[in-house]
Amino acid sequence: MQLAVKDCIALIIYILTFLLGLPANLLVFFVYMRKARKHGATPNVVYALNLCLANLGLLVWLPVKTLETLLQDWRLPAPVCLVYNFFLFSSLYGSCLFITAVTAGRYFSIAFPIVYKRWRCARNSCIISAVLWLLVVLHLSPGVMVGEGGFFVSTGNNSSVCYEVFSASQLAVLLPLRLEMAITLFLLPLIVSTFCTMRCVTLVWRSKLSPMGKRRVLAVALSTLAVFVVCYAPYNASHVVGFVMGENVKWRTYAMLTSTCNVFLDPVVMLMLSPVMSRGILGRICGRQSQFSHRGGSRYRCKAVSEASKVRPPTVPSEGSKPGA
Repeated sequence: MQLAVKDCIALIIYILTFLLGLPANLLVFFVYMRKARKHGATPNVVYALNLCLANLGLLVWLPVKTLETLLQDWRLPAPVCLVYNFFLFSSLYGSCLFITAVTAGRYFSIAFPIVYKRWRCARNSCIISAVLWLLVVLHLSPGVMVGEGGFFVSTGNNSSVCYEVFSASQLAVLLPLRLEMAITLFLLPLIVSTFCTMRCVTLVWRSKLSPMGKRRVLAVALSTLAVFVVCYAPYNASHVVGFVMGENVKWRTYAMLTSTCNVFLDPVVMLMLSPVMSRGILGRICGRQSQFSHRGGSRYRCKAVSEASKVRPPTVPSEGSKPGA
């Protein structure tokens, strides 16, 4: 069976996403869980853990999509198609909302530090996380109910496909629903994230923060916004185009590839939010070498100090001991 070039590219992206995303998300999950146990759970920790769970939910089902693309056929039971797509879309839009929550929290901490500190607790962050997950589930539920007993699996030409071919009655529900999801779960969060990012950039640029601190804050803020736009814009654009054209656009599946890439890009942003923890991880990875170099440097410095302490300064004669006094 010969695969098309676009399917080969999709396979490469799926495999790389799984190989890079799984260890990266597990690393971030371990880093932030340890941070929560040592220093307590902050809003960034809560949102980062939820973001990792959303990414891991997608990674668990990514081999299913890889197998379907490789075989060009859906060979699993039909109900699995429904469960797979539910986790896929909940992961996608959950990530959108939690990245927005991280961006908004960063802006409030810079613009309104005193007021934000009063509400900055793990309990409020957990409540916000639960509300965001509930919002995602409520938007996905109507789409699940229009499966018409076939669980979105269509058979034709001696092969089956999952969530690619729809009837007219299904499209009558799915197209407006997709447009509403693109506006509510992507466009509005994008507006909020853009506003908060630009305000953060302005406030940090005008602040008296050190140049290194300014560069770090700006890098984190702009990289978060870039990941948001690059990963989620193409797929949500397919919702708008599909609604305008009144059909399920064919390139929608391939627009999903950029959304898949957020699985290994999100951990990079999350580690940038916690530079102390990321430096600690990097220190452990190459800790033995740095430890020996640090000990060697310390030993050299101690030796230099001890040698310098043995050198006595020349004695300056007092006025009474000067000749001719």
